[in-house]
Amino acid sequence: MYATLKLVHVTAVVLSGAGFVARYVLTVTGRRPARGWLAAAPHAVDSVLLASALGLAWIGGFRPLEVPWLDAKLVGLALYIVAGTIALKRGRTAGVRATAFAMALLAYAWIASAALTKHPFGWLAGGMA
Repeated sequence: MYATLKLVHVTAVVLSGAGFVARYVLTVTGRRPARGWLAAAPHAVDSVLLASALGLAWIGGFRPLEVPWLDAKLVGLALYIVAGTIALKRGRTAGVRATAFAMALLAYAWIASAALTKHPFGWLAGGMA
């Protein structure tokens, strides 16, 4: 069960990141925003991502504030969300949006590295667990 849930989670992570990049590209190229199911897809993917994360934490016995690498992922998620909304919607200039996009990608990478290394500093800690 854990392995299947982890596969669902990792798949949702990849789809969420790819969707974010695609939405940013559409934004900076001036294309119209998605409508219908394409507009709903990011919300569906992110819901699956959150549900699978909660399921993995439950099954694995991971508790926030007791597992430092999980705390790092939660901080990274908050940074990713804030930077992502600036990159896609709230940034007033192209420069602000581009900077926020880069920050969101760094947060995304940090989250992934903390998950893979099981260390709050991720790859900056110097190796894989």
